[in-house]
Amino acid sequence: MAERAGPEPVVSLEAVDLSLGTGAARVHILKKVGLSVAKGETVSLVGPSGSGKSTLLMTMAGLERADSGKVVVAGTDLTPLGEDDLARFRGRNLGIVFQSFHLIPNMTAVENVAVPLELAGAPDAFARAAEELAAVGLAERKTHYPGQLSGGEQQRVAIARALVVAPKILFADEPTGNLDERTGATIADLLFSACRDRGMTLVLVTHDAALARRCDRMVRIHGGTIEPEAVALRRETA
Repeated sequence: MAERAGPEPVVSLEAVDLSLGTGAARVHILKKVGLSVAKGETVSLVGPSGSGKSTLLMTMAGLERADSGKVVVAGTDLTPLGEDDLARFRGRNLGIVFQSFHLIPNMTAVENVAVPLELAGAPDAFARAAEELAAVGLAERKTHYPGQLSGGEQQRVAIARALVVAPKILFADEPTGNLDERTGATIADLLFSACRDRGMTLVLVTHDAALARRCDRMVRIHGGTIEPEAVALRRETA
């Protein structure tokens, strides 16, 4: 197991096992995974396709449920929570960015960003959504629909939606995977600057070695387990 000691762990996994599928198609994905992420740390999860890195990210975010073990995020043990409680927890504490944007096509940019605030009953949802869009450089595009935006612009909307709830932790699953190199670099800059400026923890899955090295730490996953010798790799410094 790979544990990293540090002050104020904001994510802690202990002996996490998780299988997906049913019957003969059931596959053991995560195998006794242990991991600790400190408050304010940036961590990349790397490894070959099928290694379990995206499943690990989704488990941390409460979108997949461990079969056994313990998952504590932002001081809350996710293991006993039901789906409604998990959803409320995510809405208050987590931001999640996916490779495929997952924007609602018949809603404008500002409406997409306002969704989590509206679900939480915030009275100023649209004003805050507009501010967040401005923060990611899309003030002039707030009334545009996803189909009218480039891939990079759609990912900016998705990032604004993740950030608008002021999350403690930002999870990103291949956030630059559907973008060209230049646009991907811009999106990466946006993610890292947002986390730095807001004091957020960032956990991201990526196949991009350069993006992974920008993080404080790379955690390498293979066959559903964390490789101990690769856990403490530090980012390159200029």
